[in-house]
Amino acid sequence: MRTFLWGVLAMACVVVAIFFFHYWRVSRDRLFAYFTVAFAAMALDWLGHALVIAADPFRAEVYSVRLFAFVVILVAIIDKNHQSRRR
Repeated sequence: MRTFLWGVLAMACVVVAIFFFHYWRVSRDRLFAYFTVAFAAMALDWLGHALVIAADPFRAEVYSVRLFAFVVILVAIIDKNHQSRRR
């Protein structure tokens, strides 16, 4: 059951990444590009959980992808705040 739910979460992250990609193409706002990368990484993270964690639950590589996604989100927020201060 967990593997199925991890697949559902991966699919949901892909859908969200597609929406953010669409908004980035319309507005060219870097925030949307960052969020596209972050949610694509989260989709890879959930896919990694479904494929790797089922065999070996102590794989740090899978969790490093999630860390990367959260760092990208933090960078996006900081970048957006710096953009608004410059204007």
